[in-house]
Amino acid sequence: MCGCRASVLSTKQYSVNQPAPASTKKSPLAAGGMPKRIPIAKQLASIKALGKGSELEKAFATAALVYNNSADPEGKLSKAETKSLLQTQFWGFIQGQENKPKYQEIISALDEESENKIDFEDFMILLVSLTLMSDLLQEIKNVKTTK
Repeated sequence: MCGCRASVLSTKQYSVNQPAPASTKKSPLAAGGMPKRIPIAKQLASIKALGKGSELEKAFATAALVYNNSADPEGKLSKAETKSLLQTQFWGFIQGQENKPKYQEIISALDEESENKIDFEDFMILLVSLTLMSDLLQEIKNVKTTK
């Protein structure tokens, strides 16, 4: 993939104390017969352990929820779904990275055997890798933190 692998290969699904993935639970149907999606903010609010959690904990919980909302019942995403999820939900960080060799390497790895699945740990490694190479990270580092 990006030259990184999770240090522990596990089939355990990480869930942040959330209900079963959307594809396995019964939910009310919206217009057109499609399941009604619960907004991430409401999903986060339903996790009691995060009530007094730090912003960092909530950020990671958000990433886990975004992943789990898209994952199959086994908690995995195809490489094609992963690419789409990163491009739609993480566009601020990947915008302008298209010409960087490391970005091209990551995206081309997702294009190869796109039906193959990745787990949450590998998704998070991709997320961190894309963050570290992002121009937006430098902008974040330059934000004034004191008066």
